[in-house]
Amino acid sequence: MSTGTDAHAADSHEMIRVHGARVNNLKDVSVEIPKRRLTVFTGVSGSGKSSLVFGTIAAESQRLINETYSAFVQGFMPTLARPEVDVLDGLTTAIIVDQQRLGADPRSTVGTATDANAMLRILFSRLAAPHIGPPSAYAFNVASVQASGAIKVDKGARRAEKVTFSRTGGMCPRCEGRGAVTDIDLTQLYDDSKSLREGALTIPGYSVDGWYGRIYTGCGFFDPDKPIARFTKRELHDLLHKEPTKIKVEGINLTYEGLIPKIQKSFLSKDVDSLQPHVRAFVERAVTFTVCPDCAGTRLNEGARTSTIGGVSIADACAMQITDLAEWVRGLDDPSVAPLLTALGHSLDSFVEIGLGYLSLDRPSGTLSGGEAQRVKMIRHLGSSLTDVTYVFDEPTTGLHPHDIQRMNGLLLRLRDKGNTVLVVEHKPETIAIADHVVDLGPGAGTGGGAVCFEGTVAGLRASDTVTGRHLDDRAALKKTVRKATGALEIRGADANNLRGVDVDIPLGVLVAVTGVAGSGKSSLVHGSVPEGEGVVSVDQGAIKGSRRSNPATYTGLLDPIRKAFAKANGVKPALFSANSEGACPTCNGVGVVYTDLAMMAGVATTCEECEGRRFQAAVLEYRLGGRDISEVLAMPVSEAEAFFAEGEARIPAAHRILTRLLDVGLGYLTLGQPLTTLSGGERQRLKLATHMGEKGGVYVLDEPTAGLHLADVEQLLTLLDRLVDSGKSVIVVEHHQAVMAHADWIIDLGPGAGHDGGQIVFEGTPAELVADGSTLTGRHLAEYVGA
Repeated sequence: MSTGTDAHAADSHEMIRVHGARVNNLKDVSVEIPKRRLTVFTGVSGSGKSSLVFGTIAAESQRLINETYSAFVQGFMPTLARPEVDVLDGLTTAIIVDQQRLGADPRSTVGTATDANAMLRILFSRLAAPHIGPPSAYAFNVASVQASGAIKVDKGARRAEKVTFSRTGGMCPRCEGRGAVTDIDLTQLYDDSKSLREGALTIPGYSVDGWYGRIYTGCGFFDPDKPIARFTKRELHDLLHKEPTKIKVEGINLTYEGLIPKIQKSFLSKDVDSLQPHVRAFVERAVTFTVCPDCAGTRLNEGARTSTIGGVSIADACAMQITDLAEWVRGLDDPSVAPLLTALGHSLDSFVEIGLGYLSLDRPSGTLSGGEAQRVKMIRHLGSSLTDVTYVFDEPTTGLHPHDIQRMNGLLLRLRDKGNTVLVVEHKPETIAIADHVVDLGPGAGTGGGAVCFEGTVAGLRASDTVTGRHLDDRAALKKTVRKATGALEIRGADANNLRGVDVDIPLGVLVAVTGVAGSGKSSLVHGSVPEGEGVVSVDQGAIKGSRRSNPATYTGLLDPIRKAFAKANGVKPALFSANSEGACPTCNGVGVVYTDLAMMAGVATTCEECEGRRFQAAVLEYRLGGRDISEVLAMPVSEAEAFFAEGEARIPAAHRILTRLLDVGLGYLTLGQPLTTLSGGERQRLKLATHMGEKGGVYVLDEPTAGLHLADVEQLLTLLDRLVDSGKSVIVVEHHQAVMAHADWIIDLGPGAGHDGGQIVFEGTPAELVADGSTLTGRHLAEYVGA
């Protein structure tokens, strides 16, 4: 301070101090992180970055915030465990902007996940003609309701006064704001040649001796011994569509409801991906989703669709690409809503700034990729007036073209300049370069990591001899010679999403990179036009369908040979060594954690106190193989397990083969028992790749395989891709990483922009030709990268 007086004591808290952090693989880590600065955490995958940033700093901040709520509110919240750390000082409120997909609720869209939809609704309620009502009249999540009744009024003498209540909503009554109607294939619900007592119902959970089976056979609306094919119209209607009715079955009062409304409530109102696998298979088999014929997929009722501003309805506005919508909003000029137009304009401009201008507000939020979801969450915070908050980002550059990374960097710096502490876990050198402070963890992954290798400035990191420091300036050189194609995959007239009748021949027998800015149509071209099926193995970053019980060992088939080996060595049956079967801990049913579902808030997991997260009964842990029990084997990282199952008493060739493939794709640090729900998109993709590598596929289609990979691991991935190509496979990668582009044999570049400014092929040829051409965005960034 320049006043000459002593600095105020309140200004001396300039650091977040962490001492003795031991979460997951951290080995007594101590760091001091400057506040109101941008700190980047680097290190190979699995070195402990997330354990330090998310598992320690952010977790403790959330726990302390929860403790500020009243005892009543805390009663509904889970008790979060305090992270294993000796000292945590100087924390501020943490806002986590991660890559968890936004909820896939059918009524959640990009517009409802941000403030944009709410502002549009107010705008239409003020300016649209004909005027149909308040903002709720334009909301597809609000139903129109009318009710009337009598209330007793005491004015000297008691008398009844009639009152009516009405609420105008914009929801389409046919599809209830979902935009799609469900058609149910009745042949998948029952076998009409059988009677109910013979087990005609084929819906999961509706077996004859099950609870639902007993209700349907004992309700008395139809003869349970008569085949369904011989039901009268009335009986069939009662079976399928009867409205809720009070009945008594076996002396118990119940509510009976027809099969179709019952299925709609219990299965179809939930996100399909969150259902159990056998229920999901039934829904996918029995239900077809078609665009609602009444609202044509707009989700709105007729009133909301016909009320317009200058001929544009709210449905048209939400269907516009956001860049166009921003233009349209700027063209409106009405002094009565001037502040609203300014705020809406800012909100839409931040979509464009962040590289999401190609989306539309009616895009269902469940269809966004992890990187897109993270950027949508970021928009909520850009306009926020909070300062002195800690923002925590998990690889914000995922899925971004080098051109867009510069814009993302600008946004991170803007958040910092508002007086916030920004913590970023990142691998891309372009983002590491803008850091005020760098914390490099390592030196290896899993048990080989968990220590701080370097703390300081970016220049200091470059000069240090850490893995990240050595690889920071790695630049892949363009290939001197490229492989020759052995054939071509012809695509003609591709027009999925924003593609404009694209014709292209994708060469086979070589490594092909499909490039272009986010939203230019890369995934639409590759996934929409390269047919999955005979000989094509498509490996994306989508969630692996499975429950929180699934882990790398169960997903890759590795657990079967291990269970059999344990059973054989101990003379007991294999089912004991399954946490989903007889060996499971009775308290948590073999999950290792107890989940608390908080209805409207995110659920929370706490470690099971009985088995301490080991998932098995104590008796099962007495049995050993090679000196280890089953829970110790599941806690091993892949790299350690690969050596363990290679020789000696624990030699299992079948398990060893699978573990070698997991090492090849750079997952040596994953533990065998880590739940699949905790893996990042890039890790999920590499796990799928390892599983598919044993298959006979001829064409491999990969979607950004470098996501979440450290600079040092990218080389290993390129070696693996080369091995695949050299063994006679064709590999097609959708990729933004310049090292992969430089290494490819052939590049197909889409653009020139995103959304309706993209969808065309702007270049086809070798990487050297792309650099020499220099006319496309990708070409210019690649030329800069290789120093051409």
